[in-house]
Amino acid sequence: MSMAAEREAAGPESTGMEISGRWMSLAKELLATRRVVVGLAVLILLVAMAWLGPLFSPWGFGERDFTAFRSPPSADHWFGTGTTGRDIFHLTMVGLQKSILIGLCAALATTVIAALVGAFAGYYLGFTDRALMWVTDLFLVLPQFLILAILYPVLRDQGWIVFVLLLACLMWMVTAKMVRGMTISLKEREYVLAARFMGVSNRRIILRHILPNMSSLLIVDATINVSSAIILETALSYFGFGVQPPDVTLGSLIAEGSRQALAFPWTFWFCTGLLIVLVLAVNLVGDGLRDALDPHSKSRT
Repeated sequence: MSMAAEREAAGPESTGMEISGRWMSLAKELLATRRVVVGLAVLILLVAMAWLGPLFSPWGFGERDFTAFRSPPSADHWFGTGTTGRDIFHLTMVGLQKSILIGLCAALATTVIAALVGAFAGYYLGFTDRALMWVTDLFLVLPQFLILAILYPVLRDQGWIVFVLLLACLMWMVTAKMVRGMTISLKEREYVLAARFMGVSNRRIILRHILPNMSSLLIVDATINVSSAIILETALSYFGFGVQPPDVTLGSLIAEGSRQALAFPWTFWFCTGLLIVLVLAVNLVGDGLRDALDPHSKSRT
């Protein structure tokens, strides 16, 4: 089948010009929304701090100041020092880096898994649908901490990438069910029926015609999942299931600093404050995307 024929089968909803115009209109609407602009500005500032901050720090990641254990913020140590004399500013910036990466990667992995599982289940139905939804329901009902308790001893030394995949495995199920429902509706559209009549493979129909037409849902879901992954990583770190040394995240720093937050508050409040600001900024952008892409959103103002 020729590409021209396939584009014709896709219908006007998939034409490049209309899609480009739709995204241009979306970008203009987002930039006209105050909370989205504020959220984006804060996110850009946090990303710049995370990657440029360590370059301006007078202390390295593994360096210790043996003359300043648990020292309060000063000209030498902008955020103070911890129990071992390490510079908290440098640790916090590196932890912010890793938390942002974990949030982005976990959100992307979660959305990909949910999109593929939901789309294939909704398109094929029958045995495929029953099998995939059985797995989805199983992940929904199993206690997450039970899964972590079983897998953690095996995976704890495998690095943060494996931890990201573990987070994704705990977050994809609800979105997969939404994608399945939308796929059942989209598969009956004229452009999908035309593509099927012209001999386009089922896999190509799913990837080229069905999933792109629910991109608004997937984009909003991925954005919200960034903050969800960061919060989940923080909670897991507090209970000892998070990223392991020498890696640090905001979650692991908060878990460590919480034990001495009253006596040495700088070991806890700087990383906690950055976490709160990061999650709020992501949620501002996510809310703006949801309102722009869902005309019936109740939060539209």
